[in-house]
Amino acid sequence: MFWRRREQPAEPVETPKESVEHPAPAEFEATPPMTVARPAREPSGMGLRARPSGFGSRLRSIFVPDAAATDATWDDVEEALIAADVGGTATLELVDAARERMRATGGRTGEDARRALATVIRDRLAGAGSGAFELGPAPSVILFVGVNGTGKTTTIAKLAHRLLADGRIIALAAADTFRAAAIEQLRIWGDQLGVPVIAQRTGADPGAVAFDAVAAAESRSLDAVLVDTAGRLQNKQQLMDELAKIRRVIERRLPGQPRHVLLVLDATTGQNGLAQAEAFSREAGVTGIVLTKLDGTAKGGVALAVADRLGVPIVFAGVGENVEDLAPFDPEAFVEWLFAE
Repeated sequence: MFWRRREQPAEPVETPKESVEHPAPAEFEATPPMTVARPAREPSGMGLRARPSGFGSRLRSIFVPDAAATDATWDDVEEALIAADVGGTATLELVDAARERMRATGGRTGEDARRALATVIRDRLAGAGSGAFELGPAPSVILFVGVNGTGKTTTIAKLAHRLLADGRIIALAAADTFRAAAIEQLRIWGDQLGVPVIAQRTGADPGAVAFDAVAAAESRSLDAVLVDTAGRLQNKQQLMDELAKIRRVIERRLPGQPRHVLLVLDATTGQNGLAQAEAFSREAGVTGIVLTKLDGTAKGGVALAVADRLGVPIVFAGVGENVEDLAPFDPEAFVEWLFAE
């Protein structure tokens, strides 16, 4: 549950100048206030479009409701799961578990097999851990990581919108200092949402930005600061080491933080997404996954692959282009969508 909003301090407070990583003071630009309406309730089904997922259509041809489920049936299911980007190891485990469940319940037909598989998938997703997102004691630091093109900066804006709608006092931090466009993009979002953006010049030390962001969060009594980082490839060890350094800087300044390290993962990337998740989890201590572009894929099996391999919960799903299109991940709704005919 999100906390209630506290009153803003009456007097302006400047961003702290000190930085153990970089001598340049961070810019702390206050943007005009903007009223953001809170939605009355979460959209049903996570807001996923009611359309065939591709995988569900394939299962419809495999699981004939009144026909017996045979070994050949399950062979076809394995092929469908692999084609949906679930991955070989996870596929075998899911099929074995579904067959065992069907036997235990006395099922024989294609419909029995379909229900057993859906239950196993739902349980596997739920078993990855609680997807509930809580800020914890203020200030909370939320660190966003991921490769280029996953929608990371847009996801930051979407989560900022949710927090504002719940009455939180927040700021954004542009620790992606390699690209001037990245800093500018975050500033534009800050202007639109009416929240301050902490930034330094292009090429500055990202750790210094993170340090100053945490210091500003403390001095301004913020509920949370959302930290953007450079999109980096998981096979570039130097860049991954820098990401680990950013986390260490945050921890030194504010023990116990970051509260969340969210990996933004493109649902259309398939098995490469699993490799990304493993690398980022190892280097940055990922605590949750945000699965983006879920509305743009006919597969979505990477969610199962990540949950199976890492045991890291999927906390949010991006299901559209608008700032409101970020919903808490719901295993039940996801399975219904995945199996849609």
